[in-house]
Amino acid sequence: MSVPTVLEKILARKVEEVAERRARVSLAELEGLARAADAPRGFAKALLDQARLKQPAVIAEIKKASPSKGVIREHFVPAEIAKSYEKGGATCLSVLTDVDYFQGADAYLQQARGACSLPVIRKDFMIDPYQIVEARALGADCVLLIVAALDDARMAELAAVAKGVGLDVLVEVHDGDELQRALKTLDTPLVGINNRNLHTFDVNLETTLDLLPRIPRDRLVITESGILNRADVELMEISDVYSFLVGEAFMRAESPGLELQRLFFPERGLPVSGSTLD
Repeated sequence: MSVPTVLEKILARKVEEVAERRARVSLAELEGLARAADAPRGFAKALLDQARLKQPAVIAEIKKASPSKGVIREHFVPAEIAKSYEKGGATCLSVLTDVDYFQGADAYLQQARGACSLPVIRKDFMIDPYQIVEARALGADCVLLIVAALDDARMAELAAVAKGVGLDVLVEVHDGDELQRALKTLDTPLVGINNRNLHTFDVNLETTLDLLPRIPRDRLVITESGILNRADVELMEISDVYSFLVGEAFMRAESPGLELQRLFFPERGLPVSGSTLD
């Protein structure tokens, strides 16, 4: 028998986790919480508006740890990080809520969103409609659907549930077959290309550039993972990719917001003495 990949292990655990959550809070209760949540902030619109100006539309990620790197940031205060990102020029936030593999938490999303005015995506492995409703109940404005983790029927079902509760959808692919499935199954304008292979966790920026010609112009391409320096940013911008999801490069910096500004908006210069992006 073959050894399970990282993604397969995560998904097996996620099935158990959803069952545990459902036993604690019923879907009906969650639906009530979702209806009472703050109105969505318009995740897709914020990205599309910024990218149309050919300005970096940055989804800045709040992530404590990952399966491949372990703990990435020791001093981890989501509200502080969210404020820092907003000052640094982020368009949206991404918050990891997976507990077992990324040391995330639902509370991190709530804390981050409560500390700023930016739209927020719940970054997790969504496999069940329950999690979609839960995302809206937590205050999320968008959810991530990972094509590698879903069959077409489930992908369509989750997208329909998301639409029903007012959430935008970012669909994530990492090869041509997944891209074809995503474009055929979903009408979301947000197409994320993950430069990290979710089975091996290897990173290659060419993944975005290779898939780019196959994506219709009415979709917004978001390059994810592996953007670490100005050269990486410029490589994408000369190919007309202006939307980015970045986590690790920011999380390893003393000031995440300052690193965001340095990487994406160097023309703004550094803050004057005595000011801070933390």
